[in-house]
Amino acid sequence: MIDLKLYEKDSDFQQRYLTSLKNRGEDASPLDKVIELNQSRKKMIFEIDQLIVERRTLEKSLRASDSNKKKEIVSKAQSIGNQISNLQNQLRDLELKIDHDLMHFPNICHSSVPVGSTSEDNQLVREVGSPRQFTFPILSHLEVAAQHIDTQRAAKVTGARFSFLRGEAAWLERALAQYMLDVHTKKNGYEELHTPYIVNASSLRHTGQLPKFKEDVFHLSNYEGYLIPTAEVSVTNFFANEILSDKDLPIRFVAYTPCFRSEAGAYGQDTKGLIRQHQFTKVELVMFSHPSSSYDELENLTSHAEGILKNLELPYRVMSLCTGDLGFGASKCYDLEVWLPSQNTFREISSCSNYEDYQARRAKIRFKSDKKVSFVHTLNGSGLAVGRTLIAILENYQNEDGSVTVPKVIQPYMDGKKVIFEK
Repeated sequence: MIDLKLYEKDSDFQQRYLTSLKNRGEDASPLDKVIELNQSRKKMIFEIDQLIVERRTLEKSLRASDSNKKKEIVSKAQSIGNQISNLQNQLRDLELKIDHDLMHFPNICHSSVPVGSTSEDNQLVREVGSPRQFTFPILSHLEVAAQHIDTQRAAKVTGARFSFLRGEAAWLERALAQYMLDVHTKKNGYEELHTPYIVNASSLRHTGQLPKFKEDVFHLSNYEGYLIPTAEVSVTNFFANEILSDKDLPIRFVAYTPCFRSEAGAYGQDTKGLIRQHQFTKVELVMFSHPSSSYDELENLTSHAEGILKNLELPYRVMSLCTGDLGFGASKCYDLEVWLPSQNTFREISSCSNYEDYQARRAKIRFKSDKKVSFVHTLNGSGLAVGRTLIAILENYQNEDGSVTVPKVIQPYMDGKKVIFEK
């Protein structure tokens, strides 16, 4: 949520935010209506304050008044009290309206974000590794693991776009998750959290999924809660409504969870196999940073996610998302895209974002430094999406005989096994 006070008093911030909205392709006119509502809010507060002063003056005059006037004064004070109560109720409704409307506005883009309207305008930062040159026909991950990925039985049990992983495919996914957790906790300094998989509406508002992206999350009908679309939601809200110490920053958490998304806009080849499912697993990295160092931390977080891809020896590239492709709540985002041979293209496997104080302002996550209280900056990114990492390994490490070579760093997590799916 943007800082409305800053927007109204700082002309430079106001211009930068309006430019950011334009570059995102967003309409700025609804913001004018919010400003009008905020002016009404200020007038209402002033009116309430004036009435409170008037009532206090009347109450003081009671002592010096004779009995005839006291009834009149008491009656007038009660009338003013009713006016105050009515105005306070109106003020409460107005403030809720302003807060609700503000939640529909995206974060301000960082000055380094490339300006563009679609993913075609994203900027290549670096490309690491070279795609393997195959001497035999390339199979998709569904074809490679035809006996180990069962979407038909999953459809029978649950519905479309769910899957069973069987045998060595399930083992490989588990091994990948364990490897990622070990790297992030033992090498990169993250504390592991095991989180709830159900969150309340407030938590989703804090991280930006609600109210704008309500259709993307699964709402429980028999419980006032939602299935997490990512561990970002539960982990970021860990410190909601708390004041941290600047000495504790940065704080780094990692969590391995299932993720649940409706994926309403997905179609075509993305809905086949494991690319875009309603349920998938992910190792999520979340940071709480001092504002002065949050962009250094974004580079650190991105490098931590990259490190997994490097160690798995998977070709990938890093893209800086343009203004039109940038996530709603992010100020800046790097997408890590892994090479998928069967599609002859790079596909997203992690998004590493700095939200600055956008989420912290909603969730009231602050820190104290020299008696001054400020909002922290929050960052998150996948380290990595486990299912998509599995896909990348099945395709990049496939062999002509239908088997798949296990990456060297994963072999210790599979009892030293070097090859799976052997005939």
